[in-house]
Amino acid sequence: MKSNIQDKTKLVNSVFSKVYKRYDLMNDILSLGLHRIWKERFIQWMSPQQNTKLIDVASGTGDIAKLFSQKTNNNSEIVCIEPNMEMLEEGKVKLKNFNNVRWINASAEKLPFDSDMFDYYSISYGIRNVNDINRTLREAFRVLKTGGRFMCLEFSKVDNEILDLFYQKYSKTIPYIGKFIVGSEKPYKYLVKSIESFISQKELVKLMRENGFSNIEFRNLSNGISAIHSGWKI
Repeated sequence: MKSNIQDKTKLVNSVFSKVYKRYDLMNDILSLGLHRIWKERFIQWMSPQQNTKLIDVASGTGDIAKLFSQKTNNNSEIVCIEPNMEMLEEGKVKLKNFNNVRWINASAEKLPFDSDMFDYYSISYGIRNVNDINRTLREAFRVLKTGGRFMCLEFSKVDNEILDLFYQKYSKTIPYIGKFIVGSEKPYKYLVKSIESFISQKELVKLMRENGFSNIEFRNLSNGISAIHSGWKI
């Protein structure tokens, strides 16, 4: 089991080490720009308040941190947790003008913080890449203050048969697009496989409930291509 976890950690890290320079460009191309709309919807539903603290896990290049900061007029404290150093450095450069954002290289399963510290916890397109979802959710619950909110944005299960058929066919082209833009199809073969094997919306709700969260809801985006999950620490 430990060997499998180590293998996945190495695999995910190598994937992001290959794509970090063109990560944002590929997101725009592969989602036809939709990922920006989905992230805006995510922040709108979160409705962050000023003078609050966010921990953004698997931050990538900092899209969610940037939107959160702008929504709070930069009157907030944001910690970006990113396990891949190349992605982390890319994010630092991208958000260099945001003095309220700091970056830490760490994993979702072991956050370097005391309990009850944050008002919001966000994870965007990162939870399917963790080694242990239950441990990740327990850590999220731990670092949130009582009354704090957990929010997750992730690829999910399409709830429309025709769209799902089209989406499956489109997914098969993704590694070829990746090879053309990034120079390697391997990271995007992993991307497709990780999306296909990830749990459903209702299964994630169940795991959130089992790990302490209350008042759990989810909203589908683009018929479930992505979904937002929300839960509270009460």
